[in-house]
Amino acid sequence: MMPRTPLTPEFIASLTSLLGDRFTTSLPVRDHHGRDESIFPAMPPDAVAFARSTEDIVQIVDACRHHGVPIVPYGAGSSLEGHTLAAEGGLCLNVQQMDQIIAIDADDQTATVQPGVTREALNAHLRDTGLFFPVDPGADASLGGMCATRASGTNAVRYGTMRENVVNLTVITADGQTIKTGRRARKSAAGYDLTRLFVGSEGTLGVIAEATVRLYPLPEAIMAAVCAFPDINAAVASVVQIIQLGVPVARCEFVDAVAIRALNAYSNTGLPEVPHLFFEFHGSDAGLREQIELVQSITEDHGAAQFEWASTPEARSKLWKARHTIYFAASQLRPGARSVVTDVCVPISQLAECVWETSQDLQREGIIAPIVGHVGDGNFHVQMLVDADVPAEVAQAEQLNARLVARALAMDGTCTGEHGIGLHKQGFLVDELGSASVEVMRQIKHALDPGNIMNPGKVFAF
Repeated sequence: MMPRTPLTPEFIASLTSLLGDRFTTSLPVRDHHGRDESIFPAMPPDAVAFARSTEDIVQIVDACRHHGVPIVPYGAGSSLEGHTLAAEGGLCLNVQQMDQIIAIDADDQTATVQPGVTREALNAHLRDTGLFFPVDPGADASLGGMCATRASGTNAVRYGTMRENVVNLTVITADGQTIKTGRRARKSAAGYDLTRLFVGSEGTLGVIAEATVRLYPLPEAIMAAVCAFPDINAAVASVVQIIQLGVPVARCEFVDAVAIRALNAYSNTGLPEVPHLFFEFHGSDAGLREQIELVQSITEDHGAAQFEWASTPEARSKLWKARHTIYFAASQLRPGARSVVTDVCVPISQLAECVWETSQDLQREGIIAPIVGHVGDGNFHVQMLVDADVPAEVAQAEQLNARLVARALAMDGTCTGEHGIGLHKQGFLVDELGSASVEVMRQIKHALDPGNIMNPGKVFAF
C-alpha cells in the first residue's frame, strides 16, 4: 500500500464549496465508511462526499484528479473482501443519495437507475408492472455496487449474474469524462464490450453513475420447497443430477448441518440439524408439476426426507428470509467472533467432491464454519468464526481459505464466484489466471486511470 498523503486545505475548500454539508471530515462519519463485513481492521477515508447527481460525481472526480486524491466508491457497504476500505486514504464517494429510478421500459423489459437504488427498492417500484429484477445476493445491495462487484446470488442458476443482466452503464472515468458503454438493444457487435469491462471492475476503472438492467416477467406460478438429507454428499449429488438433467430450477441452495443449527436458534425454523436443500421453481402450473415430480424423485433416490412445499407467498417469504439471515444467524454460534467469509465456484461435475473435502478439512481443524451455497451453479460459501484478537485463529482461517481456493483451482474452478477480489484474494487471482493475464488487467487500469486514483490497492497492486 502507498503512504497516505493528507488532504490539502485547497482540496477541502474546493469540495466544501461544491457540496456544502455533503462533504465532511468528521471522524464518526469516516469511521462508519471505513468498515465492512471483512476481517480487515477499519480503514477510514480522510473525508466523505455524498453525491446526488452525475454532475456531482464529475466535479468530485475532477477535484480528486487535480489534487491526486484516491476515490473509493461506496454504495450499501455490504462487501466482504474489503472493496470499500480506504486502503490508501483519500475520499469515500457515497452514492446512496443517488437513489432515483430514472425509467422503466416495460415493453423492452429494462430499468434505468441511479447507482444508489437498491434491489429491493427497484422490485418494490416494479410491483404493479408484472416485472421483476432477479439478481439477489442476499443483502439489500445497491445496484451500482452490484454492477461493480459482478454480483450474483440465489437466482443465478436460472437468470444469470449481473454480467448477463446489465444492458449498459454510464461511467465517470478518472479523467472526468462521462461515457456510455452501450445502448438498450438486446445485442450489439459494435466494438469492445465496455459494459462487461466495467461490470466487476470493483471501482478501479471509474465510478458508475447510472445503470440499465434487464427485467423479467413475474412467473405465472412459484413454488418453494425444503428437504433434508442424511449427509452432504447425498444433498450435493442430488443437485448435480438435477442440473445435468436440465431441470429449470430458479433457486437451488445448499445449507449444511451447522448452518441449520444456527437458523433454528436465530429464526426458529425447527428443521432437523442435517444438510438441507432449499428449492424454488418458476413457471406455469403444468410446468411446475413436472419439475416438482422430477426433483422429488431425484432427491428421494438420494435419501431425502421431509420434502416440504411452500406455495403461498407468506410461506415462501419465510423460507427465503431464513436463508438470507444465515450470515447473522451463524455469527450467533460464537458471540463476539468475527467472520472470515470466502467463496469459490467449481464446475458442477466437481461440486460434490469440493464441498465434501472442504467440510472434512473444516472438521479436522475444529473451527465453527457453516457451509452454504448457490450450488445450482457450483458456487458455495464458507463462514469461519474466529476471535480477531487471536492471530493464530485468523491465520488458521486464512490457511483453510488458501486450501479451499487451491482445491477449487485444481478442479478448474475460480477463487471467487461472487465476492470478488478486493484486498483479500489478490494472490489467488494470479494463481487462477496467471501473471500474463493479470498484467493485461494492469495495463487496462493504467490506460484508464494513469494516476491510480480509482479505488487504489484493490484487485491487484498497481
